[in-house]
Amino acid sequence: MTPPKRAEKKPPTVPSADGEPPVPLSSGTKPHPPIGLGLWALGRWTRPDEERTRAVLETAEAEGVRWFDTAEVYGNGRSERLLGEALERSPTLAREAFIATKVSWEHLRPHQVGAALTQSLERLGRTSVDLYLIHAPDPKTPLKETLATLEELWKSGRIGAIGVSNFGLEELTEAVDRLTETKIAVNQVRFNLFDRGDAEPIREFCREHHILIEAYTPLARGLLQGRFLDGRKAPPEVRRFAQRFFDGDRWPDYVARARKLKELADRAGLPMASLALHWLRSQGATPVFGASRPEQVSENLAAWRLRPDPSLLAEADAIARGERA
Repeated sequence: MTPPKRAEKKPPTVPSADGEPPVPLSSGTKPHPPIGLGLWALGRWTRPDEERTRAVLETAEAEGVRWFDTAEVYGNGRSERLLGEALERSPTLAREAFIATKVSWEHLRPHQVGAALTQSLERLGRTSVDLYLIHAPDPKTPLKETLATLEELWKSGRIGAIGVSNFGLEELTEAVDRLTETKIAVNQVRFNLFDRGDAEPIREFCREHHILIEAYTPLARGLLQGRFLDGRKAPPEVRRFAQRFFDGDRWPDYVARARKLKELADRAGLPMASLALHWLRSQGATPVFGASRPEQVSENLAAWRLRPDPSLLAEADAIARGERA
């Protein structure tokens, strides 16, 4: 017997960090906030680090952040657990938050997906998540099997919307074709003024299929906030997770462009991050930024609340592309 289709609920209004309306999704029960906090950076799991994580989450709530992005692999579940504790402490946040988490590329077999979701929900203290993403494709696991299971979980109400992460055009095309009763709502990829290689090939496809692009590393590991412009070398963790910046010794060139972006921002009386975040917004992407200290949350949201003129964003785009000497 074919189960009845899940009834679509009217999406509630979700406050954003600055009162800006949420971004509609092609599917799901709750609209998507325009900017969010990613919890990957809160992954050095000593006791002091966990205390900082709690402080970051408290600041994010107070500043109006409502989209929280986590994953089962972040701290081997610790990220989800700490977010769950924050939701338990604040009924308002629990009611208003847009919660996204991800199933690991190691758990994409049909019998693994449901178990992974159950464990994530237990750590989060919720009966459902607003968005559940495949963290990355696994070439050893047929995508059709994973998506069939995710669609069943969606029909059960445990997932508000299905998304993917780090999918190229070929995998994204297959994902869209495999779903029959709902749609791929999101593809989360690395995307910023300097790093466009993952987003550019899929942008037109996403536009045609009403797939929202979520942009992680929107500030290029701090380079687009003014970090490293004083000649300091990038630390090992930045080099490890931003390898494209160092291919063929490209780092000095990126730093030179970043300095020009800083000059542009200074002339306009804006933080560099305002240019970076709103350039993404102009591209139709929603930025999800990381923060390991409470003050970083406040700084990024202060930058987000300032709206650069479109002409400034166009100039920033040209500088970032290397078209301004």
